[in-house]
Amino acid sequence: MENLWAPWRIAYIQEHPKEEGCFLCNAILDNHDEKHQVVHRGKECFCILNKYPYNSGHLMVAPNKHKADISDLLDEEMAEMMKMTKNMKQLLTTIMKPEGFNIGINLGKSAGAGLIGHVHIHIVPRWNGDTNFMPVIADVKVIPQSLQELCKELKKHL
Repeated sequence: MENLWAPWRIAYIQEHPKEEGCFLCNAILDNHDEKHQVVHRGKECFCILNKYPYNSGHLMVAPNKHKADISDLLDEEMAEMMKMTKNMKQLLTTIMKPEGFNIGINLGKSAGAGLIGHVHIHIVPRWNGDTNFMPVIADVKVIPQSLQELCKELKKHL
């Protein structure tokens, strides 16, 4: 058996105690953007790197207020979320040059939402061949860049 080394993941595996409450609310209220990998703050919403990314550059855009569904959002919140999603997609395109994107919202556990209660939009850069034998056969996803380095790179271009 061969080993795949991803030493930066140990911090998430060993996180003690597990974060209590909503991690999005904790990030927006804490004001320590580097600690939480908050990429950008707007008036109504913010953008944060996903701690457990599907792919390098996986971002989430969420309202500043804890709201469970898009139906709960004010027009201003929804408009800013979409504008920020558009801008963050463009930023990822400039920096990472992906060949495509998955952009979406999972509402409810049956829809695949890992976080119930704080609506957010996923922005996942994609490249041809990024779903290869590693995730299919070995159930392993290779993320080639640390979250800290990516966060610094994104902020540098804002």
